[in-house]
Amino acid sequence: MLWVKAFHLVAVVCWFAALFYLPRLFVYHVDATDAVSRDRFCIMERRLYRGIAIPSMIATVALGIWLISYNWAYYKTAGWLHAKLFFVVLLIGYHHICGAYVRKFAAGTNTKSGRYFRIFNELPVIALVVIVILAVVRPF
Repeated sequence: MLWVKAFHLVAVVCWFAALFYLPRLFVYHVDATDAVSRDRFCIMERRLYRGIAIPSMIATVALGIWLISYNWAYYKTAGWLHAKLFFVVLLIGYHHICGAYVRKFAAGTNTKSGRYFRIFNELPVIALVVIVILAVVRPF
């Protein structure tokens, strides 16, 4: 079980790294003034999303389910876990919204500003704080 937990944490760290960096790339992409830079950002965004964000999200979810399966009788009534999973579902939605922005930038149809993406970039930070507190403190 400890190996599964360790790999779950590694996957979580990789996923959050991608979710922190991808919106920052969007900020830089919006601010880019030349076609070469915009094309480079499209490549970076696509590779980060497909090469790191998606695989680490899948690993995080799969390993999390595996961890829950070790003690389902306890976890099915653990309120802190239900709250944590709610935020994980929100984070999965955020992940997919990032994917939609990757596609919009690639198609040249993004209409959001750098300021929007600077604020958008803060959302996974909030999710991380809440998820870690719920998992470690287990307040209810």
